[in-house]
Amino acid sequence: MSNLPPLNKETIWDIINDKIDDTTVNQLVWYHLGYRYDANTEKWDTSQVAPEWVAEYPEPGNFIESRPATMKLTRSIPQENKQLLKQKLGFKGYKIGEFGPRQTRRATMAGWLLSYMMITTGKIE
Repeated sequence: MSNLPPLNKETIWDIINDKIDDTTVNQLVWYHLGYRYDANTEKWDTSQVAPEWVAEYPEPGNFIESRPATMKLTRSIPQENKQLLKQKLGFKGYKIGEFGPRQTRRATMAGWLLSYMMITTGKIE
């Protein structure tokens, strides 16, 4: 997880537009949730992860494949940040027939990362 793209608008658009692979998108969310992989112990360090996440996911969940993990991510976005993709990026959503569960989950992950940016920095760059 050492070669992750920076967390900025361009990266969010790259997630939405499928320019970043699923593994990297998962790793971005894991990293910002606080998960760190310790290569020496070959285990996940969860000391920076919120207790409500560790209780359910002692190892990071695959948000692309797991509807329950994605639902938990959706619920963790504060209400005032739920529309940031639309408000700050002008994302109008996917067109009917051009998306499936994978794209919807990637948009959820992008929305969560955008909310994380707003919460941690107070701005979207």
